[in-house]
Amino acid sequence: MSTKGRYTITAALPYTNGPIHIGHLAGVYVPADIYSRYLRMTGNDVAFICGSDEHGAAIPMRAKKEGVSPQVIIDKYHSIIKKSFQDFGISFDNYSRTSAPIHHETASEFFKKLYEDGKFIEETSEQLYDPEAEQFLADRFVTGTCPKCGHEEAYGDQCEKCGSSLNATDLINPKSTISGAKPILKETKHWFLPLDQYEDFLKEWVLVGHKKDWKTNVYGQIKSWIDDGLRPRAVTRDLDWGIPVPVDGAEGKVLYVWFDAPIGYISSTKEWAAREGKDWEPYWKDKDTKLVHFIGKDNIVFHCIIFPSMLKAEGSYILPENVPANEFLNLEGNKLSTSKNWAVWLHEYLEEFPNQQDVLRYALTANAPETKDNDFTWKDFQARNNNELVAIFGNFINRVVVLTNKYYDGIVPTPDALSKVDLQTLAELKAYPAVISSSIERYRFREASQELLNVARLGNKYLADAEPWKLIKTDEERTKTIMYIALQIASALATLSEPFLPFTSNKLKSILSHSNLDVESTWNDIAIKEVLLPAGHKIEKGELLFSKIEDTEIQTQLDKLEATKKANEAENKTIEPQKDTTSFDDFSKMDIRIGTIIEAEKMPKAKKLLVLKVDTGINVRTIVSGIAEHFSPEEVVGKKVTVLVNLAPRALRGVESEGMILMTETPEGKLVFLNPDENGVNPGAVVS
Repeated sequence: MSTKGRYTITAALPYTNGPIHIGHLAGVYVPADIYSRYLRMTGNDVAFICGSDEHGAAIPMRAKKEGVSPQVIIDKYHSIIKKSFQDFGISFDNYSRTSAPIHHETASEFFKKLYEDGKFIEETSEQLYDPEAEQFLADRFVTGTCPKCGHEEAYGDQCEKCGSSLNATDLINPKSTISGAKPILKETKHWFLPLDQYEDFLKEWVLVGHKKDWKTNVYGQIKSWIDDGLRPRAVTRDLDWGIPVPVDGAEGKVLYVWFDAPIGYISSTKEWAAREGKDWEPYWKDKDTKLVHFIGKDNIVFHCIIFPSMLKAEGSYILPENVPANEFLNLEGNKLSTSKNWAVWLHEYLEEFPNQQDVLRYALTANAPETKDNDFTWKDFQARNNNELVAIFGNFINRVVVLTNKYYDGIVPTPDALSKVDLQTLAELKAYPAVISSSIERYRFREASQELLNVARLGNKYLADAEPWKLIKTDEERTKTIMYIALQIASALATLSEPFLPFTSNKLKSILSHSNLDVESTWNDIAIKEVLLPAGHKIEKGELLFSKIEDTEIQTQLDKLEATKKANEAENKTIEPQKDTTSFDDFSKMDIRIGTIIEAEKMPKAKKLLVLKVDTGINVRTIVSGIAEHFSPEEVVGKKVTVLVNLAPRALRGVESEGMILMTETPEGKLVFLNPDENGVNPGAVVS
């Protein structure tokens, strides 16, 4: 098929200070891969570009924490991330890294071009400086209170709670993450891109030119930034990790990571073109090329304001046609967090769900956070697999393949005259490529995934209505026609599923022996070809495309998250500070004895209270204790406990309590008795 158009598709460069999780996959890489695969299948010239982002302050921070060099960190995570993408079928044409020489060269040349053309403002300004560590603080080395939402752990470049982009000097009560010291302001020289000079261009290009075709969440964030007034943005930083600023008088300074990272798309394209013997420039400089950035919402400002302003300043590059940014994906009701290990890591998923990449791809697509934050739950994941992939898609294919092998030894039967139902079914099938294309081209991947499933639903309904397993007994010729139609639908599914479920598509094509066809069907062939699997074509024996996921497998994942939650709570548990000093005389006034609980019952209409009868050695007395949410009455009878016996009596819900059971609490919040279980310790023993 002749080429229809040229596309440069970029996916946000993942940062190499940790592995990839499902939020990254759902927000950026699966939608970008669906789009790129679809464009290739419809005859377009596609460069699908990505790479590891390996500069910035977070890398040396991680390196320092682990006691290794930054190079060790980037090599480790570049390898993990690249393998995760390969394992999940993300079909990049090139996956590079910003530590590569070609990127250093490209970013340096880009900076020098803007510098020589007078596009920067050179300013000496006051920046935050750590007086104890004796160094200027890059944005990620500063935390403080966000001036916009009040979050107390915002970084110097961004608040992860409200998503606002910040300057380190904006933070309230800033603190150095290196030494913990309060930073001071100290003069330093930097180069700034005067974004305010590009306001009119951005208004015309985005707010007017893309008002109707860009996603509302993207458009709204851009408009908010422009309405608030753009200000010059530093493109250099005082840091020793990154690309050195390539001008005189810039010793000890590197290119700001958000200046150098998007240039990584260009350098990765150059790397790909050189390997493939292509000219890279048309993919970035030809006005007929369509440039599309796939990102998460935290990158909107950089890809829709800063990077376009850089490209505009340089003068020879095209601007993105669209930036279909997604919102965030949460996990079981909580925000995904790398630092808190609240995530589903891709490399771990494949260990626990081997060969089920497409199940996760489908679940994340069907529940993608396209216009608002969405929640990934393991129960929904299970339901998507069992109720949709297994029960609808897999069930249809299994029926078709099993019956074809049973009735015709795997040979596609020759159909008889087609009935009205047959013709209507084939007409519906031919309409689906255009329907799915429309959804994909409007970046509605959730919608597209459900239209794909509707193709399988069409097949299931056709078989259920025709009942060939019954008809074979009375009308063999009609049964041949039914199975022939069903095999055409199965063949169409093998092709149409490729952007969404590439591993399943390959498996299905293998079952249907697509490689033995004279010409394998393309996306558009499904709409125009009369025959996809010809009569006489032999298919293979069947195998299940999807397998049911059991409750026990899901519970394992939920237990894993619960353990993470408890570990985080334990880590964040603060030790109460020592109380004011007391005298020995004050302590000696307390009469603390060992007692034994001899009876226990729940306090009526009270969730937390147990009414206990305790043998204190002095007497048997009633004590009301707030432990009912942690212990049943049966559990505590017979336990030895530590009792403050001379506490003034107090009426609780009409019951007079004569003392207090002494308890402590684990980091997980579980109450524990202070109970001396050594033999020979009897009720009435004094604690001193």
